Amino acid sequence: MSGHSKWKTIKRKKGAADAKRGAIFTRLTREIVISAREGGSDIDSNFRLRLAVDKARAENMPKDNIERAIKRGAGEDKDGTVFEEITFEGYGPHGSALMVTTVTDNRNRTVPDMRHAFSKYGGNMADVGAVGWQFDRQSYFAFPSSQMPFDQAFELGINVGADDVVDSGETIEIYAPVESFKTIADALHQVHVHPDESGLRMFPKQEIELDVESTLKFMRMVEAIEELDDVQDVFHNVKVSDEALAALEAA
Repeated sequence: MSGHSKWKTIKRKKGAADAKRGAIFTRLTREIVISAREGGSDIDSNFRLRLAVDKARAENMPKDNIERAIKRGAGEDKDGTVFEEITFEGYGPHGSALMVTTVTDNRNRTVPDMRHAFSKYGGNMADVGAVGWQFDRQSYFAFPSSQMPFDQAFELGINVGADDVVDSGETIEIYAPVESFKTIADALHQVHVHPDESGLRMFPKQEIELDVESTLKFMRMVEAIEELDDVQDVFHNVKVSDEALAALEAA
């Protein structure tokens, strides 16, 4: 499962974050709005909002932008925009399965955009539940290993109910049951560890492995979906080999 983290690291090294700063701010803003709408504007009691704000700060989002997003979500700043979360399920080439989470203010734009992205790369959207059964929902945290030694991270994770703590080189990953999310988030916050990624993620029950060329084609599809304005996350069941990761990094 660590391939997910390595792929994110490669994208950061290639400068994708800097090149698309505006798109990143848009996604972070929507996450803050949704979090504040569901759990209120108090960062101390709304852990999803706190993590969304932490992500925004890590990306150097201006403080005023963060505060406005919180007010919008809490209903204190009504601008007429209403966001909703939609999860799409679909099949890609070579028997691959995908789950795509979105936050949108216009369902009539998001649905055809998603359908086009799937069909362009030989995939197709599926009915609700057709793909979801192939995935398990888990709490996930990833943070730089420079913030905490692995031994200490492993002990912390096990003590607060993690299923696994993985040393992926420059990154430490924590996998845990959904119900342990807040406990682990609080534990990391208390020791001043700030995850690069955190949330409830979908992990495949069984991965499929493709040859390098097919993996590259598949990841181009994933990138195209990720670049849609309304997309928050893309989860899939393709195992990205070390050879494919090397080819992606060189591309």
